[in-house]
Parts: sequence; structure tokens; C-alpha cells
Amino acid sequence: MAETLFIRLGSQAHNTIHWLILANATHNEPEIIASGELANAEQLSQLTEKAQQRTVNIIVPSCDVLLKALTVPAKSTRAMRLAAPYMLEDALAQDVEQLFFAYHEQVNDVAGHNCFTAVVSHKQMALWLTWLAEANIESRAFLPEVLAMPLVENNWSAITLGNNQHEQVIVRQSAWQGFTADLATWQLQCQAFSTLKQSEGGEESSGDNDDSDEVIIENYSPLPTSDDLRLSPMPEELPLALLARNFHKTKFNLLQGQYKVKDARSGDAKQWLWVAGVAMFALLLNLGFKGVQLWQINAQQVAVEEEIINTYKQAFPNTKRVRLSTIKSQLNQKLAQLGAANNGEGFLALFVKVQPAFNSVPSLKPDTVKFDGKRQELRLQVNANSYQAFEQFKNALEQQNLSVKLGAQNAQGDVVSGSFIIRSKG
Repeated sequence: MAETLFIRLGSQAHNTIHWLILANATHNEPEIIASGELANAEQLSQLTEKAQQRTVNIIVPSCDVLLKALTVPAKSTRAMRLAAPYMLEDALAQDVEQLFFAYHEQVNDVAGHNCFTAVVSHKQMALWLTWLAEANIESRAFLPEVLAMPLVENNWSAITLGNNQHEQVIVRQSAWQGFTADLATWQLQCQAFSTLKQSEGGEESSGDNDDSDEVIIENYSPLPTSDDLRLSPMPEELPLALLARNFHKTKFNLLQGQYKVKDARSGDAKQWLWVAGVAMFALLLNLGFKGVQLWQINAQQVAVEEEIINTYKQAFPNTKRVRLSTIKSQLNQKLAQLGAANNGEGFLALFVKVQPAFNSVPSLKPDTVKFDGKRQELRLQVNANSYQAFEQFKNALEQQNLSVKLGAQNAQGDVVSGSFIIRSKG
């Protein structure tokens, strides 16, 4: 009887770790052998013996993995995967170089998307792999938890995980869409969804009850929701058992590319690799000599290019990425961001009105600042130590005669992050 150990890791070392052993995990009616919780990552060694004679599958929190479906105009898979990170660059909180992109090829999408990627930071991947290595636990499969939830056509599926102090809601919305949020954030999102539905209905509503756009959630545990998210209660499940039974239904593995687990090579293979390495060294030595000659020929051109880039960086010291081929377009973008449009008061005038609000709420710090020249609106991504700071900041902005739209807030430990869209009135 084949047994599989499923481990759901946390985002940080102090987070609770859930585990479960399932017999015949790929069958219709697998049997639960044992389950439990570990207080933190340091206790993973308690599972070392259990992992020795079993297949180990790792489930990771979806709050650390961003799922994106894209339509990429590329003729080959390789070209598509090279382009996808830079198509998402403006929507990512970190530099592309700090992130790992894993790809899935077997999603059916009626919207016509051809590229499905899961984005996670290299730092987070290294953290998870370090915990497992220190506990001497090997796994060949990592899966974001929302992809292990049941896939329900035209509806969502959801379950809660954890105790009252650290309870999270795991929601799968479609084949390649879902999220994990703490209970407080989930309730705020339900309220935001209800408000959005009401604003979309507005005056166009005919007065008849139309449930065609109503979202139905198949919930496997008690779950608070709004009127626009109707629950369809399912038999209550042990959260990790539900994830384990659906683990193999999504043919995706986060361990790709540089994180793919490599098979151990035989002694003969290692010897041939050593010989190949010597030959490669000789080839590289020859190429290096020719490369030095080429470098001497192009030295003047390189110096000019470096001078252009350094001048640009001096003008815009906060710029993270400078490409010589696109400096002209980047300059135009910078001018547009600074309010160089023909109409509207521009970025600088708007930001002067925003500055007093930052002074009045010192606990709220900006993470990213973007200005939409066409809409004449300032978009802020901010961090604070409480939800109250967001309301204080909103009130301070409105006192400056500004129109303010507060986005959803998300709590990660002691830090609350959220967004604002700010415009001048009139």
C-alpha cells in the first residue's frame, strides 16, 4: 500500500506546519493514516523518519505565489517565457531578477490565454528548500495550495485552515486563479466584492432578481461571506486531506528550471562529465583570448554607452532598470509621470497636496508611487502597522480637497499593506 506524506509549509519559520499521511493518494478513496501540526519550521525534523520510506509532496501557501494568465504574442514557447516576466514587470512588487517564474502548459482557458505562470520570490523558494534540507526531507513536487483545491466549473471552492488566531481562507476561483487570505482580510474582500457588484448594477438594474452573475462557493468548512457570494455547503473536510486528495489533479510542479530535482548520476557519467569539463575549459580559454581582442576593438563604444546610462541614473537615481535601447521612451515616461501632459495639474502639484497626509500619519509608509497622466491620478501602494492608519490617511487626504479611493488591505504579520487612488476634485 503506497503512502504519501503531504506537508503544508508556512510563509515564515514561526508559522504552523500541517502534515498528513495518505495511503493510495491517487485513488478515489484514499485512506488517512496519520496527521498533525508542527509549531514551526524548526520542528520539521520530527517528520524526517516519516519521510524516509514515503513519497513527499509539499503544499505551499498561495499568499506567497502569484498566479497569472497571459496572452503573449510569441511564436515559440521559449520566446513566450522570455517575454512573460517583462509583461508583468509593472504589476510586480519586486524586480524580475528577484523572482522565479514557473510555467504550466495544460490549462484550458476560454479567454484565449496562452501563458500560465506562477511567480514566487527566489528568497521564499530558498527559505522553503532550506527548511527541508535541514530536516533531511526530500521532495520532488511543490504545489500552491489553491491548485490543490477542488476545481468547480463556474463556481469557487473554499476551506479554512488553522486555528482561531491564525485562521486562513483558501479559495480556488478557476483553473489558474485563486488566493489565500486571513479571515479578517477575507471578510473585507467580501464587503469589497459586494460594494463592487452594487456599483456595477447601479441605475442599470431592472429591479428583477438576476442571479446569473452571482458567485457560488462550495465551502468545505464554515465560512462568512456577503450576499453576492452564496455558499453551497459541502461535507466538512480536514483541510489538508482535501488538499491531498486533489494534489495530483493539477499537473503542475513549482520545482522547475533551477529548482528542478536532478537525478543522481552514476560513476561513469561523472567521469565523462569530468572529461567534458576539461574540453570545455580549453574551449573557453580559446574563446576568452578572442574575446579580449574583441573587447579592445569595442572599448570605445562601451565607454560611450556607460556614460549615457550613468547620466540617466544620475538624473533618476531611483530607477531600477535602465536599458540603452529604450532610454528615449523611458525619458518620455518620466516626463509624463512628472505631469508633462498638456492638461491637468500634473504629478508634482498633486503630490504637494498628498505630502501633509503622510506627515499626519507617520506610521504609514509608501511602497510604490505611480502617476497616471491620462487619468491625472496618483496610485499609492503603502504599508502601515494597523488598519486605523489607512482610515486616518484617507481622512487627511480628503481634508486636502482630494478624491480618494481606498483599495483592499492585506495583513501579513504586523504589517498591513493596501492601496490608494487619489485625484484632485473638480
